[in-house]
Amino acid sequence: MTSESLFYLIIIIVSMNFLFDRLLHRLNVSRFNDSLPKELSDIYEKEAYQKSQAYKKTNAKFSSLTATFSFLITMSFLLFDGFRFVDAFVRQFSSNTIVITLLFFGIIMIGLDILTTPFSYYRTFVIEEKFGFNKSTKKTFWLDKLKGWLMTIILGGTILGLIVWFYELTTTNFWLYTWLLITVFSVFMNFFYAKLIVPIFNKQTPLEDGSLKNAIQNYASKVGFKLDNIFVIDGSKRSTKANAYFSGFGAQKRITLYDTLINDLEEEEIVAVLAHEVGHYKRNHIIYNLILSTALTGLTLYILSLTVSSPLLSNALGVETVSFHIGLIAFGILYSPISEVTSLFMNVLSRKFEYQADDFAKHTFDGKPLVSSLKKLSKNSLSNLTPHPAYVFVNYSHPTLYNRILNLDK
Repeated sequence: MTSESLFYLIIIIVSMNFLFDRLLHRLNVSRFNDSLPKELSDIYEKEAYQKSQAYKKTNAKFSSLTATFSFLITMSFLLFDGFRFVDAFVRQFSSNTIVITLLFFGIIMIGLDILTTPFSYYRTFVIEEKFGFNKSTKKTFWLDKLKGWLMTIILGGTILGLIVWFYELTTTNFWLYTWLLITVFSVFMNFFYAKLIVPIFNKQTPLEDGSLKNAIQNYASKVGFKLDNIFVIDGSKRSTKANAYFSGFGAQKRITLYDTLINDLEEEEIVAVLAHEVGHYKRNHIIYNLILSTALTGLTLYILSLTVSSPLLSNALGVETVSFHIGLIAFGILYSPISEVTSLFMNVLSRKFEYQADDFAKHTFDGKPLVSSLKKLSKNSLSNLTPHPAYVFVNYSHPTLYNRILNLDK
């Protein structure tokens, strides 16, 4: 294969990914006006349902715009040698491979973020504001953006710099050291994400003593789940949408409730939601996901090590000098069809895990308050209750509300 034919293959893959995504989008939109099944008919009153329909259609149009914009930016870079231009630009400042790589990706990522920030701003302060979800101020928006950049530079830059260093030292065996680095980082973040990263963006406070805390601890004790850390996060700082999540292992494990969740749900419903989260822990879903993602990362890195040094990859993007950073981008595009397949597998597995966690909550607590909580959360977030099955299969990590209710009502 020549570098020219590889370039055309890259163009085809990028185009096919875009067209496939748009096809799924159109199929999903075609189901917006479907009648609700009787199991979901009590979620919306007429006015609220019309609002949810408007929200879906507004987001669908906006999604089409942003996806098309992203596709055009990528194609422009490919067709007009954008990667070669940035590579030549950064080589003016250093001959060190690590510095060149960091500058290259820094320019690409920050440049892309600047281009897409107006879309993010519009989504937050126009769409989410219009439908009553946004609680974020402009100050919070820009501070989040600045914090995100700093974290990307510090964490992302450090990890990327180490990967390039491994490549410089070992060439073909760099994937082993990179795999170990990413694995250690992933485990570390699973343990300490809530303590180290979340406080940068949100305030977390221990759940106050009272009937809710007692109910949660009584349930945890009943199922043999030692739980000393129950926190409330100020989700209402940015949005009215509610959530809850489990994080950490061992002594570091904690359950975090959004303050919006506490406001939206009854005490029994909150315990049911937490029973679902405890189910994930009891069924070892977090460990399974960590093992699988680690294995897939290792496979990807191994294949990368076999190809990244090939002149074909760099030449296909218009760069004559064999470059790790250019090879990495070309590889990422060429590998994307395989990534789609592994993503499908992980989504199928994730949906299975969600059913298992629901079953755990149903058998150790009660399925009815979990059903009512899911309905309330869907109503309050104006969720799409009639997604197309193909769209669900490719994109959903959770079963649809309808399917979860059918499972819980068995």
